[in-house]
Amino acid sequence: MSLDYTFDLVSILSGFLPVLAALYNRKLLDKVLKTAAVFFLISCFFDPATWLAAKAGLKNNMPFFHLYNLLSILFFSAIYYQLFVNSLQKKITLSLGAVTLLILLIYNSNIFEYPSVSNTALGIFLIILSLIYFYQLLNPQEFVHIEKQGPFWINAGVLFYSAVNIFLFMLLDRIPKAQQHNYYMIHSVTNIIANILYSIGLLCKPQKTS
Repeated sequence: MSLDYTFDLVSILSGFLPVLAALYNRKLLDKVLKTAAVFFLISCFFDPATWLAAKAGLKNNMPFFHLYNLLSILFFSAIYYQLFVNSLQKKITLSLGAVTLLILLIYNSNIFEYPSVSNTALGIFLIILSLIYFYQLLNPQEFVHIEKQGPFWINAGVLFYSAVNIFLFMLLDRIPKAQQHNYYMIHSVTNIIANILYSIGLLCKPQKTS
């Protein structure tokens, strides 16, 4: 078994970790974490479906990537809208979500081509929102242990995954196909780490503020 195949397989299986964490801690999940859990439940089937489609000989599985980007924009817009307490931040979330969605529809209208532009736009969208949320956490209205907050870990996973992979998504279609698997291992490793961070977030218990 090749190294890239092993990382691909572990990356796919790691997608089920947040789902298992959410099921285990389901009684303690608030509205935001429930929304995130639904997204992770949907998300965990995309990698296996894409992988199995390729193994089954499907010549073009790009529609899966386009649909995933669309769902990511919608769900993360909803998640961050709920997380932000400032009305300006909420408006920024909706505005950026609308712009990212527009970019997806205009620049990647062909669902059979790799969505390089929309992947890049989605990465920028998530990086901006995750940084704004970290700023909110570091300037709390009430004292909280941020490391005990579920959204802190999920936000860390979002920022880590997006920041590491944005240049890969931007340049992947320019890399020769014979070498793409070597570079895509970067995605597999970051996806595994991000899923672990998401799982930690979903396992956190609600913390009282003071």
